[in-house]
Amino acid sequence: MSATITTIHDKRPINWITVIALVIFHAGALAAPFFFEWRAVGVAVFLYWLAISCGIGMGYHRLHTHRGYKISKMGEYFLGLCGSLALEGGPIFWVATHRVHHAKSDKDGDPHSPRDGAWWSHMGWIITGAGHHNKTEQLGRMAPDLYADRFYRWLNTWHWLPLAVVGVSLAIWGYSYGGWHSAMAMVTWATFLRVTIGLHSTWLVNSATHMWGSKRFKTTDDSRNNWW
Repeated sequence: MSATITTIHDKRPINWITVIALVIFHAGALAAPFFFEWRAVGVAVFLYWLAISCGIGMGYHRLHTHRGYKISKMGEYFLGLCGSLALEGGPIFWVATHRVHHAKSDKDGDPHSPRDGAWWSHMGWIITGAGHHNKTEQLGRMAPDLYADRFYRWLNTWHWLPLAVVGVSLAIWGYSYGGWHSAMAMVTWATFLRVTIGLHSTWLVNSATHMWGSKRFKTTDDSRNNWW
């Protein structure tokens, strides 16, 4: 299984479903300035904190991947839902990929090492090859602790659904108080721009912080401290 999701090959086919989704979100992000509203900006900032800081940082990374602390099961589920709002795949996909990364960091088999190219480590690895976001059973071999939980299996398969529900709800709310302009403000700022910035922020950890910065300790990989 690990070879299936981590082998890097320059001739891997483009995953058009992922590419189309990313093009739509980037186009929506570029449209955001044309629908500026402070309320939409505020919602975007709050959802960014909820999805990236709480969902990805505290949830997918420290809790679900590394088991760095203990929390109630309901708390785990809540952070898992927050993580899904970042559009970085379900918890089983994210954890399986990150555990492989740690096991083979900047070595052959690392899913996203700059040693295979800066572009590869930033975006290339996610837009080529077969998409594994919904391959729950296959990915479960690298995350058996999450796969054993019915909720995580469901969330991994339907990881896009919470974001869709939140996005549609925000659009309806925006329309209710300000018409189409406010609806578009919510869609472009709180969904498209917020998700796009969150994706690149996370991808920069894979690319920039393995290329530029200082190293306090000698390690076998290229990870570095980078203030920005």
